[in-house]
Amino acid sequence: MPRCFWESATFSHLTSGPNFRQKSAKIAKLIASFQERELDARYLGYFECFNGGLFYESHDVLEDLWLSDRHGPNGAFYKGLIQFAGAFVHLQKHTESRPRLRPAAALLKLARANLQKYPVIHQQLEVPRVRALIEDWLSWLETGNFAVNPLTLHQAPRLQLLDGK
Repeated sequence: MPRCFWESATFSHLTSGPNFRQKSAKIAKLIASFQERELDARYLGYFECFNGGLFYESHDVLEDLWLSDRHGPNGAFYKGLIQFAGAFVHLQKHTESRPRLRPAAALLKLARANLQKYPVIHQQLEVPRVRALIEDWLSWLETGNFAVNPLTLHQAPRLQLLDGK
């Protein structure tokens, strides 16, 4: 079973080319596997991808939900989670020749700001735990003076929904 599975036309507008089509198929399969659950399948797919270290894919799958609800009550919540994943995309892609540690920190700060208005438990997620993770990763970036990628020193975080998914 793939770490992150997609497979519907729902995401065909996001990508093109043979490698992207294969990825879209995996994502659509993931989304299909989460249908008919209490929470939106794209929201659940975010956590599956994020916890598998597929940060770009987690960003992509939740962005589809955010685009349809960006002005709704969960808009900033989804945006904060997307930014959180985006920070880890930067950490994964960071090299000495293409530094991305400061952009990662900027996204972490944006994520923190977007998540701060939500209650302790929102959409079955412990929001203070995510905010604590943001603070940890910001601290590691700042302590390393943006010269040391904390992803090389620390295991990537995992996010857990309260219902165990």
